[in-house]
Amino acid sequence: MDTALDIVTIGETMLRLSPPPGVRITQANEFDVHVGGAESNVAAVASQLGCQTGWISKLPASPLGRRITTALQSYDVELDIIWDHDDDGRVGTYYFEPGGKPRGDTVQYDRAGSSVTTLTTAEISLEMIKSASICYVSGITPALSETLQTTVETVLQIAQSAGTKTAFDLNYRSKLWNTTMAKNAYQSLLPDVDILIGAERDVNTCLDRSADPESIVRDLASTFNLETVILTRGKNGVVALSNDTVFEQPVYDAKTIDAVGTGDAFVGGFLTQKLNDGHNGTTCSSIEHALATGAATAALKRTIKGDIAAITPAEVAAVRDTDTTEGISR
Repeated sequence: MDTALDIVTIGETMLRLSPPPGVRITQANEFDVHVGGAESNVAAVASQLGCQTGWISKLPASPLGRRITTALQSYDVELDIIWDHDDDGRVGTYYFEPGGKPRGDTVQYDRAGSSVTTLTTAEISLEMIKSASICYVSGITPALSETLQTTVETVLQIAQSAGTKTAFDLNYRSKLWNTTMAKNAYQSLLPDVDILIGAERDVNTCLDRSADPESIVRDLASTFNLETVILTRGKNGVVALSNDTVFEQPVYDAKTIDAVGTGDAFVGGFLTQKLNDGHNGTTCSSIEHALATGAATAALKRTIKGDIAAITPAEVAAVRDTDTTEGISR
């Protein structure tokens, strides 16, 4: 790596196995394979939108591990992989069964003891983090093991101390830990976070905030000294706070083919646009632009199968700039 990266992420990436639409896992004779993980999804999206991105993780030195790196290299993501040569090293997998109403989609994890759960700070390229503009981690990573929780906490502290902005998405997963464990971890991590992204349901459940959206983002920013707070609200769009100004961003209409990775696409679009506008010297207005870019990227992702949004900057701009829906700042 010759130059500093724009966005560096750290976390687990899994193999996703999905039966054809309308087929139950118990009936399936074949599965589609996709590569996906919150942090690598963000890195892949941001790379396609013009950022130089990197992903740090630990994988078994096996064909399954290489299946993941091959996929991410196709999106020009810089990889810093610690290879696990233990015979028991494994890649996490999950089974995603798509289903319409009233059944809904279901997820079955098979990720316990994956190689990344043993990743320590001593194994990581800290210079890659210190020299980046943004270091991004999701709440999924500290949920995977006590070792990773310590690693994430240390990485965020090192990044902030080096002047790297830190971004964190709560991404609460009830199948990984309970709300008490998540709350304790979040409260330990948030003092070292600059940009917080959280689904309204996760903020309500794990951070005990249940007021109106504007009050929630103001309270979180004040309590944890956050630079930016983004509250995602599903079909109700986004409410964000930055520089003591509140912004609202509606969603863009999309026909949902595959919703997995929509939140990651939003984060990738938002962070990329925020960095680009920052390089151009814009400030407050850049948040509006970044939120709109994130929402447009998320809408596109819903039309694409797999965890990663395979997109182009022109496609994102077309959704963002031709839609008549406008955000609100106040």
